[in-house]
Amino acid sequence: MSTVAAERVPMFSSMAIRNYRLFWTGGLISNVGTWMARVAQDWLVLTILTQNSSMALGIVTGLQFLPVALLAPYAGALADRVPKRKLLMLTQAAMAITGLLLAGLVFGGVIQLWHVYLLATVQGIAAAFDGPARQAFAPEMVPEKLIPNAVGLNTTSFHAARLVGPAVAGLTIAWWGVFPALLLNGLSFVAVLVALAMMDETNLTPAPRVRAKGSVMAGLNYVRARPDIMLLMFIVFMLGTFGLNFQLTNALMATAVFHVGAEQYGVLGSIMAVGSLSAGLLAARRTQLRLRLIIGAMAGFALSVTVLAVAPNYWWYAAFLIPAGMTSLTVMTAANASVQLSTEPAMRGRVMALYQAIFLGGTPLGAPLLGWVGDAWGPRWTLAIGAIACALAVVIAVGYLVRQSGWGIMPWRHPEEEVVVDDLEEAR
Repeated sequence: MSTVAAERVPMFSSMAIRNYRLFWTGGLISNVGTWMARVAQDWLVLTILTQNSSMALGIVTGLQFLPVALLAPYAGALADRVPKRKLLMLTQAAMAITGLLLAGLVFGGVIQLWHVYLLATVQGIAAAFDGPARQAFAPEMVPEKLIPNAVGLNTTSFHAARLVGPAVAGLTIAWWGVFPALLLNGLSFVAVLVALAMMDETNLTPAPRVRAKGSVMAGLNYVRARPDIMLLMFIVFMLGTFGLNFQLTNALMATAVFHVGAEQYGVLGSIMAVGSLSAGLLAARRTQLRLRLIIGAMAGFALSVTVLAVAPNYWWYAAFLIPAGMTSLTVMTAANASVQLSTEPAMRGRVMALYQAIFLGGTPLGAPLLGWVGDAWGPRWTLAIGAIACALAVVIAVGYLVRQSGWGIMPWRHPEEEVVVDDLEEAR
């Protein structure tokens, strides 16, 4: 039995690769715009189009992620069939158009709630095809040993933008209104398009393309035969469906419980990003991924959200967003890298599409449900339900692992050799 050495790599190793550096930089700019748009869209729905309707906000959030759940198998199959770089150029252009349309409707003063619903759905369709291609594209830019580093740096980019975007959006909305924040989001996608156009294709290592029929079912069968991947997908499903609804819960707590303005609401997202960014930087150095790390971080997240649910004031709430961000991000990066490393390159697009569907696809269920809970029982219960669900996931995952083999390291199957680094493999 061979094992993977517990080594660490320099934190910014993948940045030495030009293609990855372009992709990361373009993604950072686009992510700043995305976080600005999320704050602006929530503020638009809550304060302009409705009277603090958590149900309406939950529906908007759900519509953004419903296509991810419905289209994931086909999006993953497409990502394994066509060049991922060209597919990303199409999806990024589509998201730029929808972002600019929303900004234009606000600028023209004709925006209605159904417009937001419709554009959220279209944006979700584009995102459903963008996600698997984007996640499976990282291993084509870097060598295999740097995949965890690339995943960690991608997450760092996302949450560095999360640190800046909400705060900038809050100030922008307070000073100039919702329109400029939405406009900047639409324009930010240009950065990704430029980065993709400037890449050197000769330095990419594309995975083998799949042209056979039945590729969608092959992806489903592949995951079904991998209990290690299914366990990770269960954990991230519970996290994504019930725990990571801060787009909804922060807005409700800010407006209905603490009664603060747009600036303070925007700051909440930036404060949470402090913890997320810290976890992302740590993830960039990690090459060995243990199940106990993922489950322990999930338990820490459940505890942090419990404290958020009972926070007595705005500042207590803001402070505990930091550990909530750190623990949730640790779960996300470790699970994502584990799935990527344990999947054969030819299957990676389909597997990551299913992973994305499980992680994000539960939001159409969770967001409206929590929106209803917020209207019926109050905003604090939207957090309490999430904490209970994540704690339940920890209990189930621990029970499964103890029954199988106890604590261990995630099994990484490489196509060239059998690399067994977990007692879970011995239990099979």
